[in-house]
Amino acid sequence: MLISTALVLLMTPALAFFYGGLVRSKNTLNTMMMSFISMGFVGVLWALMGYSLAFTTGNDWIGDLSNAFLNGVGLEAKGTIPHMLFMAYQATFCIITAALISGAIVERMRFSAYVLFISLWSLVVYAPIAHWVWGGGWLAKMLALDFAGGTVVHVNAGVAALVAAIVVGKRQEYPSSSLLPHSVPLVLLGSGLLWFGWFGFNAGSALGAGELASLAFVNTMLAPAATLVVWTFLDAMRSGKPTAVGAATAIVVGLVAITPAAGFISPMSAIALGAIAAVPSYVGLIIRVKTSLDDSLDVVAAHGVGGTVGALLTGVFAQKSLNSAGADGLLFGNPGQLAVQATAIGAAIVYSGVLSFVLLKLIGLVLPLRPTRTDETVGLDVALHGEEAYLHAEGSGGG
Repeated sequence: MLISTALVLLMTPALAFFYGGLVRSKNTLNTMMMSFISMGFVGVLWALMGYSLAFTTGNDWIGDLSNAFLNGVGLEAKGTIPHMLFMAYQATFCIITAALISGAIVERMRFSAYVLFISLWSLVVYAPIAHWVWGGGWLAKMLALDFAGGTVVHVNAGVAALVAAIVVGKRQEYPSSSLLPHSVPLVLLGSGLLWFGWFGFNAGSALGAGELASLAFVNTMLAPAATLVVWTFLDAMRSGKPTAVGAATAIVVGLVAITPAAGFISPMSAIALGAIAAVPSYVGLIIRVKTSLDDSLDVVAAHGVGGTVGALLTGVFAQKSLNSAGADGLLFGNPGQLAVQATAIGAAIVYSGVLSFVLLKLIGLVLPLRPTRTDETVGLDVALHGEEAYLHAEGSGGG
């Protein structure tokens, strides 16, 4: 669990590389900082209040403050591991969930407003939903299956990203200019490190090394592999050229989709789930390009759609025999599990969507959500951080 916690924390810098390579060079550092900063602000707030709100008994909707400031969180056992370690492991989930949202509003949100948003969001949105599913809340009592965060992490972040993209608005040049990734190797590095860290994300959610962790580990290897195969064919059929950015995106979509199911389904079901999940997200990317929505790095298609598909398919492929804490899915005689999964997804969409909108509007009353037009044109690296990612970077952000 110590290693798994470190692996999940590594996913946030990995996300920084993935997102950083996808933007123009003049916004590289700002984009990467949007991930790195979450490890500070969200990490500290989790220890002060977030953990207590998510994982104390409280009521069906939210925990209490009995563990605030880590009161009563020591080296005593919390299930199979020390309580303090369980808190730290869960902190890494909250950190990367908040960071995921940044992909929808890169290159155009004021850094101070973003930091305030994810800080409040981690307490007001993430912690309650985590409590519903993992902290003994109302969805847990309904036996909603979410092994490592399909609903809590990916649907939640995907909806918040959609709302943020709409509220903050489009980039100045969108969609008239071609806003291309400045470094595809960085994108590939990020996706590879995400896959590596994701073994801690999913296998670690077994909270111990053993049979359940092994199942989740193998499924985390196989599902993205299947997504990558199907995505490559889709790319080749559509354009005749399978792309590197497409491959990196496919890996992330497969990882997202298997997350809720990792400890509940068989390896062969994981391959089927990964293969199926490629199609809705791929179609989502194509549709988004034809709209006015500037979800810059397609967080909605990858995480919102991928998480929704994965959570629903968990209700199809789940086998109680693999994990006595779970329930069977549609293919194993329990069609009602699909309704439970859909309820959990719907609840996360409504709650995250409404509260994210309210938070952004309230923050907008205190701080401007966007930098000045001049700052956006110059690039947010120089304008907001006083640094450049590359020496002699062109003002256009190309190269």
